[in-house]
Amino acid sequence: MADGLVGLHLAFIVFVLFGGLLVLHRRGWAILHLPAVAWAAYVELTGTICPLTPWENGFRQRAGVAGYNGGFIEHYIIPVNYPAGLTPGIQWLLGAFVVALNVTIYVWMLRRGKHE
Repeated sequence: MADGLVGLHLAFIVFVLFGGLLVLHRRGWAILHLPAVAWAAYVELTGTICPLTPWENGFRQRAGVAGYNGGFIEHYIIPVNYPAGLTPGIQWLLGAFVVALNVTIYVWMLRRGKHE
């Protein structure tokens, strides 16, 4: 169950990052994508731990496996995606890129819709 939650968690992150591309294909995806982006931004900007993390740790502990400290991002994503020596400035630029990408996609979609 814990591994399934890790997969779900990762799928959510991928959807937050790239779901705007689905919105380009079908606007109805925005109903799911915008709240997902808002939730992810809230979690990251406030330092809140996503509720899936303690749930996953609980499954691991019930299975006799140690859980982990911190959140999903710190445990799984940062060691894989972010090399040692990554500065806060570079992390900020990466975060800004994700926001800018999604804003660009939505603005482009809205402008395209006005001309159709």
